[in-house]
Amino acid sequence: MVNRLAQETSPYLRQHADNPVQWYPWGEEALRLARADNKPILLSIGYSACHWCHVMAHESFEDPEIAAAMNRNFVNIKVDREERPDLDQIYQTAHHMITQRSGGWPLTMFLTPDQKPFFGGTYFPKQPRYGLPGFADILERVAAAYREQADKIAEQNEQLAELLSRTVPMSVAADINLSGEPLAAAVTELKRMFDPVHGGLGGAPKFPHPAELELCLARGVVTDDERARQVTLHTLRKMAEGGIYDQLGGGFCRYSVDEQWAIPHFEKMLYDNGPLLRLYVHAWLATGEPLFRRVCEETAQWVMREMQSPEGGYYSSLDADSEHEEGKFYVWSQEEVARLLSDEEYAVAGACYGLDRPPNFEGRHWHLRIAKPLERVADALGISTALARDRLDSARAKLWQARERRIRPGRDEKILTSWNGLMIQGMAYAGRALGREDWLASARKATHFLRATLWRDGRLLATYKDGKAHLNAYLDDHAFLLAALLELMQSGFSREDMEFAQDLAEAMLTRFEDERSGAFFFTSRDHEPLILRPKPGFDNATPSGNGTAALALQRFGHLIGEPRYLRSAERTLRLFFPQLQQHASGFSTLCLALAEAITPPTIVLLRGLDADIVSWSRQLAQRYRPATLMLCIPDGAAGLPAAMDKPQRRGVNAWVCRGVECLPPIDQWAELERALAA
Repeated sequence: MVNRLAQETSPYLRQHADNPVQWYPWGEEALRLARADNKPILLSIGYSACHWCHVMAHESFEDPEIAAAMNRNFVNIKVDREERPDLDQIYQTAHHMITQRSGGWPLTMFLTPDQKPFFGGTYFPKQPRYGLPGFADILERVAAAYREQADKIAEQNEQLAELLSRTVPMSVAADINLSGEPLAAAVTELKRMFDPVHGGLGGAPKFPHPAELELCLARGVVTDDERARQVTLHTLRKMAEGGIYDQLGGGFCRYSVDEQWAIPHFEKMLYDNGPLLRLYVHAWLATGEPLFRRVCEETAQWVMREMQSPEGGYYSSLDADSEHEEGKFYVWSQEEVARLLSDEEYAVAGACYGLDRPPNFEGRHWHLRIAKPLERVADALGISTALARDRLDSARAKLWQARERRIRPGRDEKILTSWNGLMIQGMAYAGRALGREDWLASARKATHFLRATLWRDGRLLATYKDGKAHLNAYLDDHAFLLAALLELMQSGFSREDMEFAQDLAEAMLTRFEDERSGAFFFTSRDHEPLILRPKPGFDNATPSGNGTAALALQRFGHLIGEPRYLRSAERTLRLFFPQLQQHASGFSTLCLALAEAITPPTIVLLRGLDADIVSWSRQLAQRYRPATLMLCIPDGAAGLPAAMDKPQRRGVNAWVCRGVECLPPIDQWAELERALAA
């Protein structure tokens, strides 16, 4: 017997299709049943790569007795948080307010039939364990509370509704003036959080925080703050040397369970790797360090090899588990490594990856990380660093080939518009900066897929799987894809890309903007009614949708000369400015937008014949230039916005504009360099 999840496109929902639980997807059928039978809703939110989601499923949702209690007392709804981030935002916030604890996945919430939460938690074990009550006991107690304490639940719901409404900023003082004070405050806060030994912000568990690191690097360069630069650069070095980075296959896991980046939570998410790829390109351009370039190359190759569908879109994630064990695909025994490598290769790889130390994973396996720098290994062995590098490269190739023969982690092959936007931006930037046409082709292929498949009659859709595109797109889908198109246009101007970007910008203003108070709601005007319409500004695992929207609209507004986009971005910044003043580092993407509101981005337009402007554009791409957009517009391009339609002249001409101020045309490379350095 299968339940109603068998008809869904989400791989996560399908994982639960043969549970004895009578699961429903979120929708009117389940909500109507709850109202008709006056049954509370058991809402379970997770995602396919989530280890503890799998644990709870095996322990409880596959157990006939637990399932019988769930079916008897509740209407059971299963949600993929990646397809329905709107629901996840609302109920994660409610969970925190009810329990005063941080959330996570699986999220287990109990709702009244009108969708209002009254109790919840995250993972619950089947039997009492880890200081947590058993799930079977929870089910009976919650069902009894719903029957016997209706008045208390109603009172709590009123209080919760008031608290939830306060999370949506809805008014701003008329006399607010934007200033750069939050920028300095944010950097100061991030420097205070910085771990100077292992890198990263805070202790274990340690997450990458790419938005915060991008802010530190950008402000460090702009203000000549070496400490801010090192927050980012030192963190990126330590991550690249740690186990959070796949030393054999490239790409980053979601987070490290320890402060040293040694042992990750092994799932790999597209949304992490897009921004991290972009950040490592920043670091490579800012420093020229080979480590940063190697990470870019290996991560981009991993994306194309394992995460891009034949149709063009990028898949969502790789599971943490294989063969029902977390990390089994990635970890090693000393004996297996020694058997695969020559003695000379093992001498280098064993010392470099820490195989000569006690096991670092569950007391019996080794997860590879850079435990000793290659130069020190070479010195200890009395060989050159070049020879040690050759032996390590040979060892890596053999280990990777052996790992490829293992049973692989599951892959969530749904294609999410928002996460694809993040990866397109990373791949396009990396391809432009490192001169890799294959990476640019990958980004263009993904963009073409989104435009052809998830853009329908002037409306964007959120997800695609097995030939079906569906669900209203969210703010993040529009904002991340707009930012990606702005990056892609810098890698080769396309009128089609520019028109698509304009369509997305107009859709954001029409369907998401709060015209009275400013900023953007997470859901569109025609979205289904929920208990809250969020308007998030805080950065989470992905950058803030409002921050990305403000940043992209400002840049696009300056590029094409559209003042409506600039005004919309300013209203967004003004609405969130009081929060930036209170906790600036939590709004790092909005801080990046604020910086460009105060000092407009530099727009460089190159006009000339294709063959002539290629050299200039390649040289421009070789420097880390925060808040700079560069577009090559070949002679003959027609129908351009007035701000971009610079006159065609002989040779190559560069037009440099900051805000409404433009320099005279520049036809000498040295003069352009001086203008950009000013």
